[in-house]
Parts: sequence; structure tokens; C-alpha cells
Amino acid sequence: MQERGFGVRRQTEIYTSGLAGRRPAVPTDPGRLEEAARKKMSREAFAYVAGGAGSESTVRANRAAFERWRVVPRVLRGVAGRDASVELFGRRLPAPLLLAPVGVLEMAHRRADVAVARAAARLGVPFVFSSQASRPIEECAAAMGDAPRWFQLYWSTHDELVESFVARAERCGCEAIVLTLDTTMLGWRPRDLDLASLPFLRGKGIAQYTSDPVFRRALDRPLPPEGGRSPVNLSTLRVLVGLARRHPGRVLENLRSGAPLAAVRRFIATYSRTSLRWEDLAFLRERTRLPVLLKGVLHPDDARLALEHGADGVIVSNHGGRQVDGAIAALDALPGVVEAVDGRVPVLFDSGIRGGADVFKALALGATAVCLGRPYVYGLALAGEKGVAEVVENVLAEFDLTMGLAGCRSVAEISRDRLAPAPGAPAGAPDG
Repeated sequence: MQERGFGVRRQTEIYTSGLAGRRPAVPTDPGRLEEAARKKMSREAFAYVAGGAGSESTVRANRAAFERWRVVPRVLRGVAGRDASVELFGRRLPAPLLLAPVGVLEMAHRRADVAVARAAARLGVPFVFSSQASRPIEECAAAMGDAPRWFQLYWSTHDELVESFVARAERCGCEAIVLTLDTTMLGWRPRDLDLASLPFLRGKGIAQYTSDPVFRRALDRPLPPEGGRSPVNLSTLRVLVGLARRHPGRVLENLRSGAPLAAVRRFIATYSRTSLRWEDLAFLRERTRLPVLLKGVLHPDDARLALEHGADGVIVSNHGGRQVDGAIAALDALPGVVEAVDGRVPVLFDSGIRGGADVFKALALGATAVCLGRPYVYGLALAGEKGVAEVVENVLAEFDLTMGLAGCRSVAEISRDRLAPAPGAPAGAPDG
């Protein structure tokens, strides 16, 4: 970092551009960013990205948890030349920030995951490819050069497919596997339900599957009986055409073959394994040389079990409030998990991060690094690759400024004593 730091440089860039009549491509305020994206996106797309489980009390709780902590700045600490870098699994990163896996990014922008991959690579920020991506892992990896990338895995009902996904991630230069554990089935999401909209049924967000040789070989196998069929009308015909356009190959050939519909049906039958247990982790551990992180850990005992079963890291997350209505806020769960892990493996955090001050608070409570989700998707919707880059740059700039103004020259100096509970704030973490 230079003497002024990234935050000051980003501020200067914005203000000097203003002299030429240019404003940022995306709002810097998180609330205005979300509102601008809502106006730009379709109702179905915004519902899918912004929505949470049930009454969305967990989404609100995630944000409220950050408000229960106040930063305590220290002065005269000589904070010139700040260093926000961290090391994760042998890779030095410019900041303790990753881009979280978010599925079905084509609902936000036609360039989808590729636009995010390019923005992440330009900034040196790791992008965690989603199992539910709109573009194959190989295409995204090609867009990133040698920039850091990870792969997020949903454990399907087909172990051979799990093995294939992991092998593809290794070949594409991914540096870690993130196994998501809190979405073995979809939570009750009223925004999507009220619109009767599930993107996967329209062939969206299944590019990792339709590009996978193991999945494609399974398309001819018999499927379990369906619970119901859609009536044939103009709407379902449009859906079939859309499936044919998204599926690999020529549209007319896809319409004749029926492969796109077969792929959707096979995906629904394959998507996730509800019977997954701790002992199953040995299968994954034996099939990859990469670090394996378990995402969705909220209880200290689960963190201890993760270590016992060979996890190389955990991610404290409630899936952004999308799975269980009334769940504990992820930030409230973080200190208990950090204590249970006791420095043996990295503890990452997501769910509720909206700006750089949030990053600072999560690190002060023990996180090694954080994952940013919804905000970069809003940037993608507003301005594609440029929008993603600006959102990430703004978060990093605010983090750098918060770190310096709090009297920290490096991430190592961000500690619990830089926070104080807000007046009247209740404790929220399980004691393990």
C-alpha cells in the first residue's frame, strides 16, 4: 500500500472524476445500491437475489447484529502505509475479502459469472465459483488467468458427479473447495413462491451440470416419477424455447431432442443430498488435494466436529438469511465458532456484509476473512463487470479507511478491543 492508502486513492478517483462530470457507475451507499438494482432487475431476478426465508427475520437479524457493535478508534498510531493483505492457504491476498458463491447470475446480467470473474481477477480478489453458476467453471477460469479462485460444492445425490465437479475445479486452478452444508434443501422463500418462480426449472443456473460429462451421461437414465406436470400452453412453450437456448448445442436440435428438459428433470433429481452426514466427508477428503472448507457452520460444536473430520477451514454463514427464518445472526455466532476453532484453521464469515466497516467488525470478532455476496450482484445488475469492480473497490476503500481511522496499520492489529457493545445490546452467540 502507498502512503495514502487505497481508501484515499479511491476517494480521490471519484472526486476528480466528478470534476469532469462523471459520477460512479453504482451508488456507494448500500441502501441506494440495492434500490437501484431493484429498479433495474426483473421482479423474479430481484426476488431471487434479495429474498430470504419466511418473514425474512434472519436477513434483518444479520444486519442488526452489526449495529450491536461500535468501533472504538485509537489515535496517534502512525497508520501511514497500511497493509490490508492476508494469507490464506499459501496465497497472499490484497485484502481479507472474497466474492461469495451466488447462483443464477444470468438473472442479473447476461455476462453473469464471467463478468464477475473478470472483475475479481482485475482486483486480485478470489471469486468462489458456484455449483449453480450460469457459466461453466472452465469459461470463468479462462477469464481469470492466474488470479485466485475457489469452487463451491453442493453435494448431489450422485457421488460420481461430486467427484467430477471436484476434479474439474482442480483442473481449472481452484485453490479450495467450499462445501455448502445449509442448503441440502431450499428454504421457504415467499418472494420466489409468490411469483411461482424457480430459475432452475427454466434451465437457469445449471451450467456446471449441463457442461459436465458425468451429468450428461446420466440424461438417458430413468428418472423417479414426477409429482406433477405443467399444462401445455403459451407460457410453457416459451419456457421450452428458453431451455433450448440455454442448453449447450443448437436450438432446433435441442428442441427436437428434448435434452434441455431432460437436463432440468435430471438436475431436480440430482441437486442435493439431504442424507449427508459427518462421516460422508471422508469421501470428499479422499478425492481432493485442495483445502476443504465447510460453509454454514453456526454452532461451536459443529466447528469442533468439522476439525475432527478433517476440515481445513469453516465459514460462519446462515446463507444470507435465505434458509431458516428466525435463525441466529451469523455475526452473533462468529465469536463462539472462533473460540471453538482456537486458531487451528481459518474462520471465514459471510451473511450481512454490506460495507468496509462491516468487514472490520467481523475481523475484530475473529474472522480471518469475509465473503461479499448480494452487493456485488447488485453492481453486476447495474453495470456488469464495471459495476462489480466498483462495488468491490468501494468496500475495500471503506475497509482501508476504517482500519486507518481505528488506528490499525495491518489486519493483524484488528482485535476485539477495537469494538464495544452498543448500549443495551444483548448477547447472541450460543455458548457451546
